Amino acid sequence: MKSSQNSILTYILLVLAQILICNFINTGPYVFLTLLPVLILCLPLSIPSIPLMLIAAVSGLAVDWLAEGVTGLNMAAAVPVAFIRNPVARALFGEDQMERGEGFSFRKNGILKISAAILICTSVFLAIYIFLDSAGTRTFLFNLLRFAISLSCGYILAIPVINLLTSGEKK
Repeated sequence: MKSSQNSILTYILLVLAQILICNFINTGPYVFLTLLPVLILCLPLSIPSIPLMLIAAVSGLAVDWLAEGVTGLNMAAAVPVAFIRNPVARALFGEDQMERGEGFSFRKNGILKISAAILICTSVFLAIYIFLDSAGTRTFLFNLLRFAISLSCGYILAIPVINLLTSGEKK
């Protein structure tokens, strides 16, 4: 019980960290830093897709409402990440780990599998976010550059966050 309370509190604090990043770290038009795909990825694997999508929607809406100027961008990008999270975890971490509802960690799954999961989830999030944010006003090359830079910066930011969120998992 205490572990689940700690993970809920950590999740809420990291959503607040995402709000602070959006409000106070101005990275310019080329970089969008986000923790939401990693937070969704690290939620317990035992959560079914529908409740997971609701959690993602509420988290995205909180970031939109408290930090971003356009309501709905983070929410619209977070829900598809929650939708693909279970198939991605099943493909990368194995069916047996999903059935047992076990979490994942660097020691148990290795950096390559976790990096692939981070990159897939963050790519889906950023592709949707950048497509909706640009709304046809930016060129394809600008959006592609923004995607590549944001993905690489997001990956660097995601590694310590995943390590923090999965440090309580069984080794």
